[in-house]
Amino acid sequence: MSLSTHVLDTERGRPAAGVRVELFDAAGSLVGDGTTDEDGRIRELGDTSPGTYRIVFHPPSPFFRRVELELELGPGHHHVPLLISSYACASYRGS
Repeated sequence: MSLSTHVLDTERGRPAAGVRVELFDAAGSLVGDGTTDEDGRIRELGDTSPGTYRIVFHPPSPFFRRVELELELGPGHHHVPLLISSYACASYRGS
């Protein structure tokens, strides 16, 4: 199983480069981390087994210090995008 992410700055209409992202397993152990590239992507955040994980984004926002999502991941590849602006954020299961 693998996990990728993409951070988009919807306020400025462009990818969010340089965003630190961490992946933790259910026990709280760090199992993957990275920083988004110039296209706002981390193509391989972690290679994991099915289970519960937390993905933590550290966006450059004056309001959000971090955005944390708890995910139940099954077999296969998962893509978790984050849409962020100064005072709003959203996520969805990508493909």
